[in-house]
Amino acid sequence: MNKKQRRWRNRIIVAIALFFAIMLAEKLGAWNALFGRYATYGEFALYLVPYLIAGHDVLKKAWRNIRHGEAFDEAFLMTVATFGAFATILFPQTEPQLAEGCAVMLFYQVGELFQSYAVGKSRKSIADMMDIAPEFATIERGGELVEVDPDEVPVGSVIVIKPGERVPLDGVVTDGASQLDTAALTGESVPRHVEPGTSVISGCINMTDVLRVRTTKPYGESTVSRILELVENASEKKAKTENFITRFARVYTPAVVFAALILAIFPPLLGMGPWSDWLLRGLTFLVVSCPCALVISVPLSFFGGIGGASKLGILVKGSNYLELLAKVDTVVFDKTGTLTSGTFNVVAVHPQEGVDPSCLLSYAAHAEALSNHPIATSIKQAYAGDLDQTRVRDVHEESGHGVTATVDGHTVLVGNDKLMAEHDAASRDCDLTGTILHVAIDGRYAGHIVIADVVKDDAEQTIRDLHAAGVQKCVMLTGDRRDVAEAVGQRLGLDEVHAQLLPQDKVAEVERLLALEQNGAKLAFVGDGINDAPVLMRADVGIAMGAMGSDAAIEAADVVLMDDKPSNIARAMRVARKTMRIVWQNIVFALGVKILILVLAALGLASMWLAVFGDVGVAMIAILNAMRAMRA
Repeated sequence: MNKKQRRWRNRIIVAIALFFAIMLAEKLGAWNALFGRYATYGEFALYLVPYLIAGHDVLKKAWRNIRHGEAFDEAFLMTVATFGAFATILFPQTEPQLAEGCAVMLFYQVGELFQSYAVGKSRKSIADMMDIAPEFATIERGGELVEVDPDEVPVGSVIVIKPGERVPLDGVVTDGASQLDTAALTGESVPRHVEPGTSVISGCINMTDVLRVRTTKPYGESTVSRILELVENASEKKAKTENFITRFARVYTPAVVFAALILAIFPPLLGMGPWSDWLLRGLTFLVVSCPCALVISVPLSFFGGIGGASKLGILVKGSNYLELLAKVDTVVFDKTGTLTSGTFNVVAVHPQEGVDPSCLLSYAAHAEALSNHPIATSIKQAYAGDLDQTRVRDVHEESGHGVTATVDGHTVLVGNDKLMAEHDAASRDCDLTGTILHVAIDGRYAGHIVIADVVKDDAEQTIRDLHAAGVQKCVMLTGDRRDVAEAVGQRLGLDEVHAQLLPQDKVAEVERLLALEQNGAKLAFVGDGINDAPVLMRADVGIAMGAMGSDAAIEAADVVLMDDKPSNIARAMRVARKTMRIVWQNIVFALGVKILILVLAALGLASMWLAVFGDVGVAMIAILNAMRAMRA
């Protein structure tokens, strides 16, 4: 609670204490003894004290809005209702509503304070994300370390990041090895190891050792700057439900004011009862009709949902996308980098009889020692020993087929079955799905190595979670070979797999799936945000995965998952659906209770105290319910 809220709270506490002291004295007959036949006017003067202590700012706001031609808001309704309640002292034949009039303002202010606290609590989860903004960058000048504004650091500069400091700019480590805390960006508690040559992004915290980083982007284009811009703009994109409530309140508020006027004036003019009776009905109607519960709790629910998602490293660009995400029944995945790691790995080594597996891998790794091809890199990474390039000579790349080399005086062939056929080295098939790399030594087949793009650990669970959450169809689109795609699809339990697709084919496939959607259901596409930008933008909801450092992901997607875990897709959908349940619970509850009490007020069966509950009580219950959306 900030300083302003504390002053506000203290003012309300003083007003409530005075209110109950005055009410208790009234019940004990103190004011009758003190003021005699003027007791009613004495009580009015006394109740006016807590009323003004608590509500003077509401009266000022109502007057200011009237002067600017914007009268119909909650402040106006509370002012008119309380003035009307106090005016009942002018009708001797009716019970004065002095305590009730004061109570309306007091408890309205309690509700407003509660709302302010709830919004502040919701904003804190957003503020935690905003804390990723670096305060300074440290550069070396003349042998001394100088702190400067991150905006002032040109691209290509070397910055120094001490343990405990936040990485201010995107760049590449040039010196030092350390652990980075990425929790503020990804929600992931496990630190990330970095060393020379590793890319780092702004917003992470350096944990263990000093790092020197060469910057690759100006601050305005850095990851942290782009994320902060995304979060700041999220509130501007409102959901249809939220926009409807805003438009509804604009029409509803003046309508109920005129309805209250009609209820208070026309029946007594028609001789249907005394003015005091109908005036009280109109005032009760006016108090309970205040739309606080709706105009507060619905935006707060969406805001809480966005804040709760950000704790998980899920950035939602606006409440409209949260609403759409809750309606998704078809999820379309890219394969590489989304359901699989996007990097080649050795998954099996199958030597011929009599050949040692480590020896087979050693010959293949040395033959590929000078190649930078991803397949060659995966073999070298799988080899546990040191690569001694002095053992290798006469290396020849055979385009599309493989490589030949002399290793320790032996002729080594590493490549596909076509390379084996060209050199009359018989190869054998493999049942495993992936890239098969055959190896021959001195013209004799020695075995093969299976290389594949590894499925992510939580990918299978992700598909199960999505189906359990009500997603009807999980589809994978990929440019990879059909056999590889079908093997991944079968392992993960996908409903459809479409392989060997060009980027334009992916868009066409998404168009086909969109045409099949019915009854307001939506389609989400999940990709890495770089080569899938056209499809991300065409889907109802574009979800970018593993977006740390990816400008294209942040730009093209509607929902950005900061880490590389597909399981966060299901978590994002759960947050969205929980938020929408809370929104509709609040709408149904608030309207239901208000309509009931409005009918009772019109029939003269509702007291002013019931009207106070119908306004402030309902609002506070709705706010408490909305705050559940923050708990991710």
